[in-house]
Amino acid sequence: MTARPTTYRYRTLGWLTFAAALAYLCRNAVGVAESTIREDLGLTLEQSGWFMGAFFWTYALFQVPSGWLSQHYGTRIALTGFALAWSVATIGLGVAPGFWLLIVAQLLMGVAQAGIFPASCNSIGHWMPLAQRSLACGILAAGMQVGAITAGALTGELMIPFGWRGVFILYAVPGLLWAATFAARFRDWPEQSPGVNDQELELILAGRGEDELESQHEMSELAAWRAIATSPVIWMLCGQQICRAAGYMFFASWFPTFLQETRGVSVRDSGYLQGLVLTGTLTGAISGGTLTDWIWLKTGNLRLSRSGVGAAFLGGCAVLILCAWFVKSAVLAVVLLTAGAFFAALAGPCAFATTIDIGGTRVPQVFGLMNMSGNFAAAACPVLVGMLFRWTANWNLVLLLFAGVYFTGAICWAFVNPQRTIGVSSNH
Repeated sequence: MTARPTTYRYRTLGWLTFAAALAYLCRNAVGVAESTIREDLGLTLEQSGWFMGAFFWTYALFQVPSGWLSQHYGTRIALTGFALAWSVATIGLGVAPGFWLLIVAQLLMGVAQAGIFPASCNSIGHWMPLAQRSLACGILAAGMQVGAITAGALTGELMIPFGWRGVFILYAVPGLLWAATFAARFRDWPEQSPGVNDQELELILAGRGEDELESQHEMSELAAWRAIATSPVIWMLCGQQICRAAGYMFFASWFPTFLQETRGVSVRDSGYLQGLVLTGTLTGAISGGTLTDWIWLKTGNLRLSRSGVGAAFLGGCAVLILCAWFVKSAVLAVVLLTAGAFFAALAGPCAFATTIDIGGTRVPQVFGLMNMSGNFAAAACPVLVGMLFRWTANWNLVLLLFAGVYFTGAICWAFVNPQRTIGVSSNH
């Protein structure tokens, strides 16, 4: 009787998802504790803005360099180093005597966490069959949201007995333990793991396309960067990421204020309604991964399961946001916007999976470039929305703006062809 494939690949996915949750727990705790930190250290509102925003600049800038590190040294070494560094940065937040050490800790946090997702997507490409990649990417994205939601729910409660300094030191401990255990047990390739039997290895290897295997031998470093920089597919992939990230940041930043100004919602209720919308992104990430893989399995059409899904759901999100512009009821508006956030999140896993499909051996760099583009958009979005609010008294215009942003993302998806791997000649 033929042995059944082992399931060690899911354990690998668990390692990566837990790392994502821990990272988002540490980075999102800052927002919860901000007012207490500001009062304790005598900071101004402007200084608080600077130290909270410092994370995003290094996080964006180091996406590509950290992707290069992951590709050259492997996920095991890279992620171990990243986890140790973000844990040290979290301790730095807890012991900071003033403004400048907060800045340094946040900058280090951004550098360390920049490499998590390029490295993780690289490992998903190594460990997951093609038919399971989107679901794996959706689970990874859900880990981010679980960490963010946990930070929001837990940080305030833990600050009562431990204070804000104690909370940050406490949050550093799981990252240190994870790094030590990960370094000892994780393997970059399934071929290296004694826990993977021949049947599981065959299942995983069957998911690596011929283009992916060929790309391992065709390109020099310089040629690879030239191919990445001149690929219209990657330009469009970055374009959709810019649109998705900008839209998400509206929900994560100005959305409560928008509800207060346009629908008469209280400050307290606007926070709960924001949580409802962000929960839509959590469920959308997992559902999108499942749906994308199901379409691939049923049709065998990679472009339909990636570009088709991305274009359809970002377009659907744009329509739902536009519908919210026409309604005055706060409840109905939030229902429509939650559905819109859910649709946008459905398009997330296929973006992650596409970087694996086209990246070949350069997945960390391709993902890093895409994510860097999105993070610059995320950093700029709150500023641009604030400027829009200052220029016009009509806060509802922001819905037209983001309907247009998501529609632009859908157009970008229409030009993404995930069937061409970076570094494989067109006559292959």
